[in-house]
Amino acid sequence: MKNTLYSFLVVLLASFSTPKETVTLSGKISNTDDGKLRIKGESFEKEITLKPDGSFSETFQIDYSGTYNFATKGNRSSLYLGKGTKLTINADDKNFASTLKFSGNGSAENQYFFDKSNAVNKLMGSAQTFYALEETAFLEKLKEVKTAMTNLLNTSKVTNADFKKNELRSIDFFEQLQLLNYPAYHKHYAKKEAYTPSESFPKFNDKVNFDSEEDFLFSSSYKQLVATKFNNDLYAKMGENEEYTYKLALPEIKKVKSTAIRNAHIQNLAYEVGAGNPEATMLYNEIMNLSTDAKFKEGLTTKFNKIKTLTPGNISPKFDYENFKGGKTSMESLKGKYVYIDVWATWCGPCRREIPSLQKVEEQYHGKNIEFVSLSIDEKKDYEKWRKFVEEKNLGGIQLFADNDWNSKFVTDYAIEGIPRFILVDPNGNIVSADAPRPSDPKLIAKFEELGIK
Repeated sequence: MKNTLYSFLVVLLASFSTPKETVTLSGKISNTDDGKLRIKGESFEKEITLKPDGSFSETFQIDYSGTYNFATKGNRSSLYLGKGTKLTINADDKNFASTLKFSGNGSAENQYFFDKSNAVNKLMGSAQTFYALEETAFLEKLKEVKTAMTNLLNTSKVTNADFKKNELRSIDFFEQLQLLNYPAYHKHYAKKEAYTPSESFPKFNDKVNFDSEEDFLFSSSYKQLVATKFNNDLYAKMGENEEYTYKLALPEIKKVKSTAIRNAHIQNLAYEVGAGNPEATMLYNEIMNLSTDAKFKEGLTTKFNKIKTLTPGNISPKFDYENFKGGKTSMESLKGKYVYIDVWATWCGPCRREIPSLQKVEEQYHGKNIEFVSLSIDEKKDYEKWRKFVEEKNLGGIQLFADNDWNSKFVTDYAIEGIPRFILVDPNGNIVSADAPRPSDPKLIAKFEELGIK
């Protein structure tokens, strides 16, 4: 399973409270692509329809005081909502970062978020630049960033003493997150696979409580810290040939007392409810029993019902997409041969790493009873990038471009949530495997031989 790299550039804050609070959001977000503004929090979602000029005004209840995100189709930012919030938000969606402004009750906290995000981005630069630094330089830069965050808080217009106290804790979590990330990220970005931290490198604070509901709803750095530590511990215990984490993860998740943290772990684990998992039904039932997030459970059930239709022998979902060489190619037009489908994108590193292996398999089976289809789910704006990539890399097989990236019908019919994804269909258009071995996996050739492809 692929690891998820959590963004460190935006630090979101919140304060935790019950019961529910009522808040008011208003303002104007001009030049959006779809006229929608989406508010998302822990087990919370709300969509606001903007007026033709981009203005809006909504009063609604929130599940907790704290961190949320607000997003248009093209941009997103952190959002603090709490008791007494009557916030006005104004921005031009085409020039979001330089035009975003807050006013009203709650503006001090949200302006602080925005200013801090800008300061952190400026000081740290890209992830590659930051984590490629050698230990001494990295620690100096991290200290500089932490000092800047603390100074910004102390000079902000935020007057709530509890908020400031909790934010100082969040800044400490931010520091711990970077220390936890550094060894693995430094190996990757500095291209030093043999790297291990020196004896003088600061040790991770093992006194951090990873089951604090209050901290989870207050600090996004804490959220990332909890998820990263949990995943690191799982992968450290996994056997070399183990593909799924659920056997190790479920017992640990059941120990978590915080409802929000437990739900978050469950949502990450739901990725493993897939067509290739032989115990998908068991895992689905376990997750449904553990989660308290009704919206998530509804989405997972929809996914699971699709997965149940993807068993070997069932008719495969169809495609009919643009061919790099001209015209369109459909699944129906390939009947009579096995079809090995690679769902990928030019931006996907693991996808690109499979290309040399895929080219070798294509060459080995050239002229045999199988077609190799590579289906790009790049966004429409990257169409020319896709064409250039196919041409420059001299990609073989049948190169197709999906009509609506992740939302293309073939992709959603196969419940694809991560790429690369490989699918094998028989000459009659029936599913052999909805989650076939990768080209780099010797199991693929073994499968071809078992099927008698020649």
